[in-house]
Amino acid sequence: MGSPFNRSRALTLHSMTPILILGAGRMGGAIAAGLAAAKAYAPDAFLLVDPHPGAEALDLAARGARLNPPLGELAQARTVVLAVKPQTWREAAKLYAPHLRPDATLISIAAGVSCSDLAAAFTTQVIARVMPTTAVAISKGVASIWSASEIGRTTAATLFRPLGRVVELPDERFMDAATAVSGSGPAYLYALAEAMSAAGVAQGLAPDAAAELARATLIGAAALMEASPLSPAELRAQVTSPGGTTAAALSVLQGEQGLPQLMTKAVAAAVARARELG
Repeated sequence: MGSPFNRSRALTLHSMTPILILGAGRMGGAIAAGLAAAKAYAPDAFLLVDPHPGAEALDLAARGARLNPPLGELAQARTVVLAVKPQTWREAAKLYAPHLRPDATLISIAAGVSCSDLAAAFTTQVIARVMPTTAVAISKGVASIWSASEIGRTTAATLFRPLGRVVELPDERFMDAATAVSGSGPAYLYALAEAMSAAGVAQGLAPDAAAELARATLIGAAALMEASPLSPAELRAQVTSPGGTTAAALSVLQGEQGLPQLMTKAVAAAVARARELG
């Protein structure tokens, strides 16, 4: 699958505005804030709809975004991002679908909700699914995308490219796995930081010192991984001296019922839940 910018129906960033965010809470707000911070769009390019908007949405509204406009104005949107919770997407569809223009592109970030179900509920002709991470707010995110149509893939890639990396999936059936590995992935890292900090406290470190050591260590390791061409396995080997302290710790983490087995179970549980939500 080639670069979306080489396709015959490639879009420009500004041919997709106004952008309607249905659900301007944590993730919807992060997407809009990230696009504005990257200077891909001005705040007034956004229509933000949420009964309880997040801090990012409120900030954008103060700078020119339209927050909770009349329903009649939603037909202005050329791109619609469905960012409501998966449990409430059908209610959102009933309320907002009649007001959307049929030639708009619908981009859903609702975990587990298939394109076929979205097509049955919305009148828009082009639908794409995307699973981003919350780091899109600082242009360090990653977004898994899929659409049955070329224009859907192109629109999704064009929208999310300024926010970090884009990974196009070859089939919609891989979206649940991408959600489990990537969309939920930041929480795994935060949980690791919590566990490392608690383990340090158990060995006598002061809570503040343990928390700072765990946090800074993970941030530095992630930055090094981003800058290095080496694989995670190669980077791990570089800091693991035979018979040393790291090797002793890894004998536990990578032992029977260790991190590989736990992560496999965790991702499988997230995939199962995504399918339940759908």
